[in-house]
Amino acid sequence: MTEIIKKEIVTLASVKEILESVKSDDMDQIQRWTSDYVGKFSKVEAKKAQKMFRQLVEDCDLTEEEAAEVININPVSLEELRAFTFGWKKLILTENLEKMLKILKEGQTQS
Repeated sequence: MTEIIKKEIVTLASVKEILESVKSDDMDQIQRWTSDYVGKFSKVEAKKAQKMFRQLVEDCDLTEEEAAEVININPVSLEELRAFTFGWKKLILTENLEKMLKILKEGQTQS
C-alpha cells in the first residue's frame, strides 16, 4: 500500500504535468485513465495555472479549492462564472468576479 506523504490542492494542469513525468508503461490503470482525462480537459499549461492559482487565492480571496475549480472549468463570461460560483453559497461581488475573469483571460494569453 502506498503511503500518503502530503495532500495538496492542484489543478488539472498540474496533474497533467506530474503524470507526464511518468512513463506510460510504469502507470497503473487509474493513472492511465487520469492521464487521458487531464490530457483532454486541462485547459492551460501548468506554470500558467500555478500563477493564476496564486493570483485567485491572493487577489480574489478564494480558497485553494475554489481557485482550482475556477481554473479547471475556465469560465469565459461573467454569467458563466456567476452560475458556477453560485454553488459556493457565498456572496461574490461583481467586481471580484470581473477580477477573476481578468486573471483567467490573462493566464490564457501569457506566453
